[in-house]
Amino acid sequence: MSLGVSPPGWEPHPDVWLLVAMLAGSYAVAIVRLGPGHAAPGKPAASRLQLVCFSLGVLALWVAADWPVHDIAERYNFSLHMVQHLVLSMVAAPLLLLGTPAWLLRAILRPPSLVFRTVRFLSRFLPALILFNLVLVVTHWPALVNASLENALVHFSVHTVIFLSAVIIWMPVLSPLPEIPRLSPPWRIAFLFLQSIVPTLPASFLTFGTTPLYRFYEDVPHLWGMSTLEDQQLAGLIMKIGAGLLLWMIIAVTFFRWAAEEDRHRIARRRWQDLDRQLSGMGTSST
Repeated sequence: MSLGVSPPGWEPHPDVWLLVAMLAGSYAVAIVRLGPGHAAPGKPAASRLQLVCFSLGVLALWVAADWPVHDIAERYNFSLHMVQHLVLSMVAAPLLLLGTPAWLLRAILRPPSLVFRTVRFLSRFLPALILFNLVLVVTHWPALVNASLENALVHFSVHTVIFLSAVIIWMPVLSPLPEIPRLSPPWRIAFLFLQSIVPTLPASFLTFGTTPLYRFYEDVPHLWGMSTLEDQQLAGLIMKIGAGLLLWMIIAVTFFRWAAEEDRHRIARRRWQDLDRQLSGMGTSST
């Protein structure tokens, strides 16, 4: 039966278009209208890199929420549902955070409001790690997954929680605010490493399970000739390998940048020491 299943035809999703347009439009208005009054003198309201990152984040959000990814994930394959979650949490959220200037995020959080204090607390190492674990487990709980696929409001709420929690979880790594500082490079690497380990447990249940976990997907056809169990196993591999590779790439970048920065500091200290010895040899002190 699965071999004869055709991909879903194009369907409009005006609600998705509206949300994406509102996000992009609000950012553009903030940069153009509010940016000049908040940015540092002589500095642009947003750098070119920030504009590119935010645009790519909006694009990733659109791809994950619109046809065909959304339609296949909701009606056919759980593996595409997993791709949806990873794009929302591992691609769209960090790109949007990278694209948000400090002054704009500060205006959104409005310190010292309750929202700001909550985000600052959750952006610490341990609370962020706990939040990541909690959201990961709850959003893949069979009862909630089945309910979200049968009720559009629950589905939207789950994706909203995944996205907003992902923004907070990425704050220890990518925060643009000095009031919510990033972790130091060693702690950042440890944080990302633990994040790469956490998905292993639910991914193992999906990959090595012998029976389908999600009732909803037992009653729908699957694309690409896959059985329900094969589709579930592929979802587990996507969670483990896809998320793991992305996190390890960021770990590698963080490590090499940290090592390069340490080398620069070491060279600078050595030069000052050499200068101090030269001045001392001339009978003069650098101090």
